[in-house]
Amino acid sequence: MSLAQRLQSVQADIADAARASGRQPDEITTIVVTKFHPASLVRDLYDLGVRNVGENRHQEAEAKSAELSSLEGLTWHFIGQLQSNKAKAARAYSSVVHSVDSAKLARTLAAAEPGPVDVLDCFVQLNLTNDPGRGGVQPSDALQLAELIAAEESLNLLGVMAVAPLDEEPRSAFARVREVSERVRTLIPTAHYISAGMSHDFADAIAEGATHLRIGSAITGERPPAG
Repeated sequence: MSLAQRLQSVQADIADAARASGRQPDEITTIVVTKFHPASLVRDLYDLGVRNVGENRHQEAEAKSAELSSLEGLTWHFIGQLQSNKAKAARAYSSVVHSVDSAKLARTLAAAEPGPVDVLDCFVQLNLTNDPGRGGVQPSDALQLAELIAAEESLNLLGVMAVAPLDEEPRSAFARVREVSERVRTLIPTAHYISAGMSHDFADAIAEGATHLRIGSAITGERPPAG
């Protein structure tokens, strides 16, 4: 299938999943993950109406956003692990950071010079595994970090973000994310968004309340061969 056909197919599947869960398709934001693909693909997506794109790696995101700075209305979402020493540079092009997982990172982002937006939208990333090496905070620590972000004038807490572990059924993992989201909302009612769901599990994420999907290969196709 062509890029346009893949995009249309995924959009139709998202709409079907939303309606099956008693939701409206326009409640859901699809972020097309363009990691490893050239800037030209982002331009092609833009021409097809895509306005939200996501990147996992700072160096790649920085280069692409600079090359495509003339595309009006294109929103860059940073969705990968972000080291504190790259946070200031990442804020220069990011409108949303999905992977805030420490107080140090939150404070560094808050202190950085604004980029495309004066107030940076953020998600608290949850670690749904017992592996401390993975990105994210344990669900039990999410409230504390959420409160810290919400207290920063230059940050806006949207909600929580997570990746379903490979050894767990996605639906049960996303149910846990929904539970954390509900706890966060008891203290910060505006933080009602959930960033969850990728190419292989977005229907389960939608069923558990996901509002932001991060979809790569189902739309972009497989990673291009190395150079």
